[in-house]
Amino acid sequence: MKDRRSGEHWAGRLYMREISLRIDRHLVNTRVTPNQLTYLMTVFGVLAAPALLVPGIPGAVLGVVMVQLYLLFDCVDGEIARWRKQYSMAGIYVDRVGAYLCDAAVLVGFGLRAADLWGTGRIDWLWAFLGTLAALGAILIKAETDLVGVARHQQGKAPVQESASEPRSSGMALARKAAAALKFHRLILGVEASLLILVFAVLDQARGDLFFSRLGVAVLAGIALLQTLLHLVSILASSRLK
Repeated sequence: MKDRRSGEHWAGRLYMREISLRIDRHLVNTRVTPNQLTYLMTVFGVLAAPALLVPGIPGAVLGVVMVQLYLLFDCVDGEIARWRKQYSMAGIYVDRVGAYLCDAAVLVGFGLRAADLWGTGRIDWLWAFLGTLAALGAILIKAETDLVGVARHQQGKAPVQESASEPRSSGMALARKAAAALKFHRLILGVEASLLILVFAVLDQARGDLFFSRLGVAVLAGIALLQTLLHLVSILASSRLK
């Protein structure tokens, strides 16, 4: 799993697979099904949003914990399914829905956090809007990828190969490599965004206001919108729809 070129998160390779294997040994002989673990994964991902509404550093820490639990069970459900050979299209579907919801929950929660819901002043809904906009972009990026499979299936074509993701033009290929090297697109994913929110919470605590959180929301919204457009262009310029 760690050696997969794509589909394996850096946190999985770095530490989470080591933790999940230790959880597996306590679950593999129980009646808990892989699908139940996937539902639990989704719950933890969604709980990141209300966790981030807790003011200050404690809320940011709680958000990180919820996302890490999401990631843990994202590893465990698949490992248990492969060990027992209990494969399910419903499980794959719910897993994808959970990924959508976790990324969206973190960004929506971040926007509401920056809006200062529990402060003594006026609630600034602009930041809630920008957080929601960032969440929409994160969902659309995943949907753009998944819809490639839908389009190919409806045309009776085989699933896309890894090599087909390479853009056909040299200029587009160079731009794609530069974006992959910078990895700025990862900032709108649930794991990375939750860690970034924690950094902003610490900076806000030192400053005494929400300046850094609000700056972060604006930046993530901009990244999400830009990446949505770039990802769409990248798909259309590749051989994935050929």
